[in-house]
Amino acid sequence: MSEQPERIVLVGYGPVGARFVEELLPLVRQGAATLTVVGAESADAYNRVLIAEYAVGNADRESLDITDTLAAREAGVHLRRGVGVTAILRSRRVVSLSDGTLLPYDRLVLATGARANIPTLDGVTRVRRDRQIPPTDAATLDTSGAPLPRGVTVLRDLDDAERVLAAVTAGKRIVVLGAGVLGMEIALAAAAAGGEACVVYHGEIPMARNLDRGGGSVLARSARRAGVTMVNHSRAESLLFHQDDDGVDRFDALICADGKQIHGDLLLLSCGVGARTELAQLAGLPVSTGILVDENLQSWTDARIYAIGDCAHVAAAPRAGDSTAPPAGGPSGLIGPGWRQADWLAARFTAAVLGRPDTAALAASASAVVMLKAEGIDVVSVGNTSADPWDLSVDDHAAGFASAPLHVSQWADPEHGRYVKMVTRDGILDGFVCIGMPRTAAELTLLFERGSELPADRSVLLRYDGPDYEPEAGSAFARDATVCWCNGVTVGAIADSAEAGITTIAGIGAATRAGTGCGGCKARIGDVLERFAAATAESAS
Repeated sequence: MSEQPERIVLVGYGPVGARFVEELLPLVRQGAATLTVVGAESADAYNRVLIAEYAVGNADRESLDITDTLAAREAGVHLRRGVGVTAILRSRRVVSLSDGTLLPYDRLVLATGARANIPTLDGVTRVRRDRQIPPTDAATLDTSGAPLPRGVTVLRDLDDAERVLAAVTAGKRIVVLGAGVLGMEIALAAAAAGGEACVVYHGEIPMARNLDRGGGSVLARSARRAGVTMVNHSRAESLLFHQDDDGVDRFDALICADGKQIHGDLLLLSCGVGARTELAQLAGLPVSTGILVDENLQSWTDARIYAIGDCAHVAAAPRAGDSTAPPAGGPSGLIGPGWRQADWLAARFTAAVLGRPDTAALAASASAVVMLKAEGIDVVSVGNTSADPWDLSVDDHAAGFASAPLHVSQWADPEHGRYVKMVTRDGILDGFVCIGMPRTAAELTLLFERGSELPADRSVLLRYDGPDYEPEAGSAFARDATVCWCNGVTVGAIADSAEAGITTIAGIGAATRAGTGCGGCKARIGDVLERFAAATAESAS
């Protein structure tokens, strides 16, 4: 252990940064390291993934809290909230803050996250940020000198959520531009809360990055049945405004390339996100779709700087003679991989500072399980979903490829909002889409996770959501089955907590962190608790 405490500076106090702080607290308590956290928002760290639920009144503010700031302060962590970083002075190993402070560091961790993409629309100023100096006012980190027009918002922070909540509460018409996971969740939640929602998107189906045509079509039909207006094949071009009583322009309608006008009271831009990389870029660090770091989450060109979460683009550093093309991949945009990065990096720092052996290598991220959280509409997608059942079954061996051909099994019941598609190779799932069949989705998720072979008769998997369902017939309740993908919590961990007397979803979350990420597993946690209670009652009788 070094004589002087290691000076660690963390830039960003979102959910990933907060997780890093929690995992580093033992090292700080020992006095082996100091930790200073710089966060642009004045609020404590909160779960941005669940902000859509808060925006429609389905969750209170306290339910978004994901960290104990008081415990961090008591451990000796220095929190600087409501302050921005304006520069990284690498030669001096200091960061410059917007209040004029200079913070020295031995290790600098960037967890700057991502901001909402602003599409090119006549009537909205789009800011070029690649070489833009961060503002001294932390509150303008995203808007800079180009705030969105009145009646137009994104959904990334608490202020955005308050604007959406006010519109939902007042029964206003919300126009959502973009039909990704967040856009669909907020539209469905607003409709369920009694509001009026319309989703406008350029492609044929919603969630086109995660679903195939069949799954997207079933989702669109289910959304319409839930009261959401779905407007596809519509390229937005400009905004129409009217003037408020104070003479300021307010959003009135979205104008599409085909001339149609879609009127509303609030326009919610849900067009994806982009990593906040300008601070790293100004410091001369290599960036692509995120801050480029190697398998150790270390900058390609500065061994003292690291990146985690939505701002981190993990890729092998190039060697002499390698291609100069930008590396493939990019930030996952999901909270689970970011939390795993935070856990691993904190463990690695602890080992290095205390002189312990290096931790195991950071495990490569598996294909992310994408879940749509909406009342009465269950959507799960993972892996390769693009293959079509009517593609020619070409034997890849004969074509000179080592891999076996893909096969597709598909079942659809659009009338009742049900759809399943399984893409397999040698009987092993390569990916699947499952809509309206939560038990089947849970079984397929486990089979995908384990790499287990599917039954030769794929139709038996549909029985999990049938009237003759028998839990014992499936493996989704096996102790090693993952329930919470964000935190890697298994059925066994939940059952152990239940055996210790923790029998509520909130209690399980506090004990194991299950359900505290995207929230898509809460129904599954409830199923496990219900099954445990039934088994306990049966054994007692």
